[in-house]
Amino acid sequence: MDRSDIAIARYANHTLAENAVKSLAQAGFDMTQLSVIGRGYHTEDKVIGFYNSLGRIQFWGRYGAFWGALWGLFSGGIFITIPAIGPIVALGAISSVILSSLEGALIGGGLSALGAALFSIGVPKDSIIEYERTLAADGFLVS
Repeated sequence: MDRSDIAIARYANHTLAENAVKSLAQAGFDMTQLSVIGRGYHTEDKVIGFYNSLGRIQFWGRYGAFWGALWGLFSGGIFITIPAIGPIVALGAISSVILSSLEGALIGGGLSALGAALFSIGVPKDSIIEYERTLAADGFLVS
């Protein structure tokens, strides 16, 4: 698939990513077309995870407030562990693409589930490597 309508920004921390999402929402951006991906935990956290309670997701850990605040803006999300990156949370449209990559035969050619999902929506392999490095360094992606 060759698409030219995909934009992915890399952010070094959750505050910058959250500010970008809030700015896009205030500008009237279609939130169903937005996704946020990042690592949802740190090893020094005592409790890690999330649960569904009365239609709302509650996150624990260092970024619990960040993910909890964003969850309501998006149509869905997943929590998945990817080798070499670790556990990540993906919110928005990309979450269903990642899930499809896991369920289908897209994983191959050395790509992770995230890499396969990004490749399937038209992101070049060279860029995928950079995005996975950003996540491994505790960065965030907003697409």
